[in-house]
Amino acid sequence: MSNRNTQASKQAARERIRAQREKEKKKERLRRQLIVAVSVVGVLAVAGGIGYAVMKANEPTGWEAAKEAKLVTPAHTQGKNGTEILIGDKKATQTLEVFEDVRCPACAAFEQTTGRELLKDIHDGRFKVRFTMYSFIDDAQGGEGSKNALSALGAALNISPEVFLKYKSALYSAKYHPDEREDLYAKDAELLKVAADVPELKGNKAFEKQVKDGTYDRWAMEMTALFGRKGVRGTPTFMHGDKKLTMAEIPQRQMTQQQYEALAQANFRKMIDAEFGPAKGGADKGGDAGKDGGGQGIAKGEKDPTGGN
Repeated sequence: MSNRNTQASKQAARERIRAQREKEKKKERLRRQLIVAVSVVGVLAVAGGIGYAVMKANEPTGWEAAKEAKLVTPAHTQGKNGTEILIGDKKATQTLEVFEDVRCPACAAFEQTTGRELLKDIHDGRFKVRFTMYSFIDDAQGGEGSKNALSALGAALNISPEVFLKYKSALYSAKYHPDEREDLYAKDAELLKVAADVPELKGNKAFEKQVKDGTYDRWAMEMTALFGRKGVRGTPTFMHGDKKLTMAEIPQRQMTQQQYEALAQANFRKMIDAEFGPAKGGADKGGDAGKDGGGQGIAKGEKDPTGGN
Protein backbone atom coordinates (compact mmCIF):
# COMPACT_ATOMS: atom_id res chain seq x y z
CA MET A 1 0.00 0.00 0.00
CA SER A 2 1.41 3.35 -1.00
CA ASN A 3 1.91 6.19 1.42
CA ARG A 4 -0.70 8.15 -0.53
CA ASN A 5 -3.38 5.56 0.13
CA THR A 6 -2.36 5.34 3.76
CA GLN A 7 -2.68 9.10 4.21
CA ALA A 8 -6.01 9.13 2.41
CA SER A 9 -7.34 6.37 4.62
CA LYS A 10 -6.24 8.19 7.77
CA GLN A 11 -7.80 11.42 6.51
CA ALA A 12 -11.08 9.67 5.76
CA ALA A 13 -11.09 8.08 9.17
CA ARG A 14 -10.55 11.44 10.84
CA GLU A 15 -13.42 12.94 8.81
CA ARG A 16 -15.74 10.14 9.86
CA ILE A 17 -14.76 10.60 13.51
CA ARG A 18 -15.25 14.38 13.27
CA ALA A 19 -18.61 13.92 11.57
CA GLN A 20 -19.68 11.48 14.25
CA ARG A 21 -18.61 13.87 17.00
CA GLU A 22 -20.52 16.75 15.34
CA LYS A 23 -23.58 14.55 15.11
CA GLU A 24 -23.29 13.63 18.79
CA LYS A 25 -22.78 17.31 19.73
CA LYS A 26 -25.93 18.28 17.83
CA LYS A 27 -27.87 15.55 19.58
CA GLU A 28 -26.53 16.73 22.96
CA ARG A 29 -27.45 20.35 22.19
CA LEU A 30 -30.95 19.26 21.15
CA ARG A 31 -31.28 17.19 24.33
CA ARG A 32 -30.24 20.14 26.49
CA GLN A 33 -32.64 22.45 24.66
CA LEU A 34 -35.48 20.02 25.22
CA ILE A 35 -34.62 19.78 28.93
CA VAL A 36 -34.56 23.57 29.25
CA ALA A 37 -37.84 23.91 27.38
CA VAL A 38 -39.55 21.34 29.56
CA SER A 39 -38.12 22.98 32.67
CA VAL A 40 -39.42 26.38 31.58
CA VAL A 41 -42.86 24.93 30.95
CA GLY A 42 -42.71 23.28 34.35
CA VAL A 43 -41.69 26.50 36.06
CA LEU A 44 -44.43 28.42 34.28
CA ALA A 45 -46.96 25.78 35.27
CA VAL A 46 -45.82 25.91 38.90
CA ALA A 47 -45.81 29.70 38.82
CA GLY A 48 -49.26 29.68 37.31
CA GLY A 49 -50.43 27.26 39.95
CA ILE A 50 -48.93 29.38 42.72
CA GLY A 51 -50.49 32.49 41.21
CA TYR A 52 -53.88 30.81 41.08
CA ALA A 53 -53.47 29.56 44.64
CA VAL A 54 -52.50 33.04 45.84
CA MET A 55 -55.44 34.52 43.98
CA LYS A 56 -57.82 32.00 45.54
CA ALA A 57 -56.27 32.56 48.97
CA ASN A 58 -56.85 36.28 48.64
CA GLU A 59 -60.50 35.84 47.69
CA PRO A 60 -62.85 36.72 50.58
CA THR A 61 -64.51 33.84 52.38
CA GLY A 62 -67.25 33.46 54.96
CA TRP A 63 -68.74 36.71 56.19
CA GLU A 64 -66.23 38.76 54.19
CA ALA A 65 -67.59 37.10 51.06
CA ALA A 66 -71.11 37.86 52.26
CA LYS A 67 -70.35 41.56 51.82
CA GLU A 68 -70.02 40.93 48.07
CA ALA A 69 -72.95 38.52 47.74
CA LYS A 70 -76.21 39.45 46.09
CA LEU A 71 -78.34 41.53 48.43
CA VAL A 72 -81.65 39.90 49.31
CA THR A 73 -83.72 41.97 51.72
CA PRO A 74 -86.45 40.44 53.89
CA ALA A 75 -90.04 41.45 53.36
CA HIS A 76 -91.36 44.04 55.83
CA THR A 77 -88.19 46.17 55.74
CA GLN A 78 -87.69 49.76 54.62
CA GLY A 79 -84.92 52.19 53.85
CA LYS A 80 -81.61 51.81 52.07
CA ASN A 81 -80.68 48.13 51.68
CA GLY A 82 -83.68 47.16 53.82
CA THR A 83 -81.96 48.18 57.06
CA GLU A 84 -85.05 49.77 58.63
CA ILE A 85 -86.96 47.23 60.69
CA LEU A 86 -90.01 49.28 61.63
CA ILE A 87 -92.73 47.47 63.54
CA GLY A 88 -96.00 48.74 64.95
CA ASP A 89 -99.31 50.44 64.25
CA LYS A 90 -99.07 52.63 61.13
CA LYS A 91 -101.25 55.19 62.92
CA ALA A 92 -98.74 55.62 65.74
CA THR A 93 -97.12 59.03 65.34
CA GLN A 94 -94.00 58.34 67.40
CA THR A 95 -91.08 55.95 66.95
CA LEU A 96 -88.94 54.44 69.68
CA GLU A 97 -85.60 53.16 68.43
CA VAL A 98 -84.11 50.06 70.03
CA PHE A 99 -80.49 49.01 69.43
CA GLU A 100 -79.55 45.41 70.26
CA ASP A 101 -76.97 42.68 69.63
CA VAL A 102 -78.23 39.08 69.78
CA ARG A 103 -75.18 37.89 71.77
CA CYS A 104 -75.43 40.81 74.22
CA PRO A 105 -76.08 39.61 77.81
CA ALA A 106 -77.55 42.97 78.83
CA CYS A 107 -79.97 42.76 75.90
CA ALA A 108 -80.94 39.27 77.00
CA ALA A 109 -81.53 40.52 80.55
CA PHE A 110 -83.74 43.32 79.23
CA GLU A 111 -85.72 41.00 76.95
CA GLN A 112 -86.20 38.40 79.67
CA THR A 113 -87.40 40.88 82.29
CA THR A 114 -88.98 43.73 80.33
CA GLY A 115 -89.47 42.57 76.74
CA ARG A 116 -93.17 41.95 77.36
CA GLU A 117 -93.64 45.60 78.37
CA LEU A 118 -92.14 46.77 75.10
CA LEU A 119 -94.29 44.36 73.10
CA LYS A 120 -97.41 45.59 74.90
CA ASP A 121 -96.66 49.17 73.91
CA ILE A 122 -96.17 48.09 70.30
CA HIS A 123 -99.43 46.13 70.27
CA ASP A 124 -101.30 48.97 71.96
CA GLY A 125 -100.14 51.35 69.24
CA ARG A 126 -98.39 53.64 71.68
CA PHE A 127 -95.46 53.96 69.27
CA LYS A 128 -93.72 52.14 66.48
CA VAL A 129 -90.32 50.59 67.14
CA ARG A 130 -87.34 50.64 64.82
CA PHE A 131 -84.88 47.86 65.64
CA THR A 132 -81.24 48.33 64.72
CA MET A 133 -79.28 45.13 65.22
CA TYR A 134 -75.52 45.17 65.77
CA SER A 135 -72.87 42.42 65.80
CA PHE A 136 -70.02 44.12 67.63
CA ILE A 137 -69.75 41.27 70.14
CA ASP A 138 -68.57 39.02 67.31
CA ASP A 139 -65.59 41.36 66.96
CA ALA A 140 -65.08 41.86 70.69
CA GLN A 141 -65.36 38.20 71.73
CA GLY A 142 -64.58 36.53 68.43
CA GLY A 143 -67.02 34.45 66.43
CA GLU A 144 -69.99 35.06 64.18
CA GLY A 145 -73.06 34.23 66.27
CA SER A 146 -74.50 37.74 66.22
CA LYS A 147 -74.34 37.95 62.42
CA ASN A 148 -75.62 34.42 61.91
CA ALA A 149 -78.55 34.95 64.28
CA LEU A 150 -79.36 38.24 62.57
CA SER A 151 -79.43 36.51 59.20
CA ALA A 152 -81.87 33.97 60.66
CA LEU A 153 -83.95 36.84 62.09
CA GLY A 154 -84.13 38.17 58.54
CA ALA A 155 -85.67 34.87 57.47
CA ALA A 156 -88.23 35.21 60.28
CA LEU A 157 -88.97 38.83 59.37
CA ASN A 158 -89.55 37.72 55.79
CA ILE A 159 -92.56 35.80 57.13
CA SER A 160 -93.96 38.60 59.28
CA PRO A 161 -92.97 41.22 61.88
CA GLU A 162 -94.82 39.19 64.50
CA VAL A 163 -92.69 36.12 63.77
CA PHE A 164 -89.57 38.28 63.93
CA LEU A 165 -90.54 39.46 67.42
CA LYS A 166 -91.36 35.95 68.61
CA TYR A 167 -88.09 34.52 67.30
CA LYS A 168 -86.06 37.38 68.75
CA SER A 169 -87.66 36.77 72.15
CA ALA A 170 -86.82 33.07 71.89
CA LEU A 171 -83.19 33.79 70.98
CA TYR A 172 -82.88 36.03 74.05
CA SER A 173 -84.76 33.67 76.37
CA ALA A 174 -83.19 32.19 79.50
CA LYS A 175 -83.81 28.77 77.96
CA TYR A 176 -81.55 29.35 74.97
CA HIS A 177 -79.43 32.47 75.24
CA PRO A 178 -75.78 31.45 75.64
CA ASP A 179 -73.02 33.12 77.59
CA GLU A 180 -71.57 35.82 75.34
CA ARG A 181 -68.26 33.92 75.34
CA GLU A 182 -69.97 30.90 73.78
CA ASP A 183 -70.54 31.35 70.07
CA LEU A 184 -73.43 28.90 69.92
CA TYR A 185 -75.51 30.96 67.50
CA ALA A 186 -72.78 30.57 64.89
CA LYS A 187 -74.27 27.09 64.39
CA ASP A 188 -77.32 26.88 62.14
CA ALA A 189 -78.46 23.81 64.05
CA GLU A 190 -78.66 25.87 67.26
CA LEU A 191 -80.68 28.60 65.54
CA LEU A 192 -83.10 26.02 64.16
CA LYS A 193 -83.43 24.41 67.60
CA VAL A 194 -84.53 27.77 69.01
CA ALA A 195 -86.87 28.30 66.05
CA ALA A 196 -88.68 25.07 66.91
CA ASP A 197 -90.21 26.94 69.87
CA VAL A 198 -91.89 29.41 67.49
CA PRO A 199 -95.03 27.82 65.99
CA GLU A 200 -94.69 29.61 62.65
CA LEU A 201 -91.07 28.43 62.29
CA LYS A 202 -91.29 24.88 63.59
CA GLY A 203 -90.89 22.54 60.62
CA ASN A 204 -90.96 25.51 58.21
CA LYS A 205 -88.85 24.17 55.33
CA ALA A 206 -88.57 27.51 53.54
CA PHE A 207 -87.27 29.17 56.71
CA GLU A 208 -84.85 26.32 57.38
CA LYS A 209 -83.47 26.51 53.85
CA GLN A 210 -82.93 30.26 54.10
CA VAL A 211 -81.05 29.84 57.37
CA LYS A 212 -78.83 27.07 56.00
CA ASP A 213 -78.24 28.85 52.67
CA GLY A 214 -77.48 32.16 54.35
CA THR A 215 -80.05 33.91 52.18
CA TYR A 216 -79.94 37.04 54.31
CA ASP A 217 -76.21 37.02 55.16
CA ARG A 218 -75.51 40.06 52.96
CA TRP A 219 -78.49 41.86 54.50
CA ALA A 220 -77.11 41.08 57.97
CA MET A 221 -73.80 42.64 56.94
CA GLU A 222 -75.60 45.75 55.71
CA MET A 223 -77.45 45.99 59.01
CA THR A 224 -74.36 45.57 61.18
CA ALA A 225 -72.52 48.17 59.08
CA LEU A 226 -74.78 50.70 60.84
CA PHE A 227 -72.64 50.30 63.98
CA GLY A 228 -72.19 53.74 65.49
CA ARG A 229 -75.39 55.07 63.96
CA LYS A 230 -76.54 58.11 65.98
CA GLY A 231 -73.47 57.60 68.12
CA VAL A 232 -74.77 54.33 69.58
CA ARG A 233 -71.95 51.88 70.33
CA GLY A 234 -73.47 49.88 73.17
CA THR A 235 -76.60 47.79 73.65
CA PRO A 236 -79.36 47.87 74.63
CA THR A 237 -79.89 51.53 73.81
CA PHE A 238 -83.20 53.37 73.45
CA MET A 239 -83.65 56.57 71.46
CA HIS A 240 -86.54 58.86 70.57
CA GLY A 241 -85.50 60.91 67.59
CA ASP A 242 -82.00 62.11 68.43
CA LYS A 243 -82.57 61.85 72.18
CA LYS A 244 -81.01 58.96 74.08
CA LEU A 245 -83.32 57.68 76.81
CA THR A 246 -81.91 56.69 80.18
CA MET A 247 -83.30 53.92 82.37
CA ALA A 248 -82.60 53.90 86.11
CA GLU A 249 -80.15 51.25 87.25
CA ILE A 250 -81.29 48.46 89.51
CA PRO A 251 -79.58 48.79 92.92
CA GLN A 252 -77.12 46.11 93.97
CA ARG A 253 -78.89 44.35 96.80
CA GLN A 254 -80.31 40.94 97.57
CA MET A 255 -83.69 40.30 96.00
CA THR A 256 -85.70 37.50 94.47
CA GLN A 257 -85.92 37.05 90.73
CA GLN A 258 -89.53 38.20 90.89
CA GLN A 259 -88.52 41.39 92.71
CA TYR A 260 -85.75 42.02 90.20
CA GLU A 261 -88.12 41.64 87.26
CA ALA A 262 -90.72 43.90 88.86
CA LEU A 263 -88.12 46.60 89.46
CA ALA A 264 -86.73 46.29 85.92
CA GLN A 265 -90.22 46.65 84.46
CA ALA A 266 -90.97 49.63 86.70
CA ASN A 267 -87.77 51.37 85.61
CA PHE A 268 -88.59 50.80 81.94
CA ARG A 269 -92.14 52.05 82.43
CA LYS A 270 -90.86 55.17 84.20
CA MET A 271 -88.45 55.90 81.33
CA ILE A 272 -91.12 55.43 78.66
CA ASP A 273 -93.80 57.41 80.53
CA ALA A 274 -91.39 60.30 81.08
CA GLU A 275 -90.74 60.49 77.34
CA PHE A 276 -94.07 59.57 75.77
CA GLY A 277 -96.49 60.47 78.54
CA PRO A 278 -98.58 58.00 80.56
CA ALA A 279 -100.22 55.17 78.63
CA LYS A 280 -103.92 55.69 77.96
CA GLY A 281 -105.39 52.23 78.09
CA GLY A 282 -104.06 51.22 74.69
CA ALA A 283 -105.59 54.21 72.90
CA ASP A 284 -102.46 56.34 73.12
CA LYS A 285 -100.84 56.97 69.73
CA GLY A 286 -97.88 58.95 70.93
CA GLY A 287 -99.63 61.85 72.65
CA ASP A 288 -97.88 65.19 72.50
CA ALA A 289 -94.41 63.72 72.89
CA GLY A 290 -91.88 65.09 70.46
CA LYS A 291 -93.28 68.64 70.22
CA ASP A 292 -90.32 69.88 72.21
CA GLY A 293 -87.79 68.41 69.80
CA GLY A 294 -87.86 64.82 71.01
CA GLY A 295 -88.42 63.62 67.45
CA GLN A 296 -91.48 62.97 65.31
CA GLY A 297 -90.74 59.32 64.59
CA ILE A 298 -90.37 57.62 61.22
CA ALA A 299 -93.53 57.23 59.16
CA LYS A 300 -93.61 54.43 56.59
CA GLY A 301 -91.55 55.42 53.57
CA GLU A 302 -90.43 58.62 55.29
CA LYS A 303 -86.73 59.45 55.59
CA ASP A 304 -85.29 59.25 59.10
CA PRO A 305 -85.97 62.81 60.41
CA THR A 306 -82.66 62.90 62.29
CA GLY A 307 -80.71 62.28 59.10
CA GLY A 308 -79.40 58.91 60.27
CA ASN A 309 -79.31 55.80 58.10
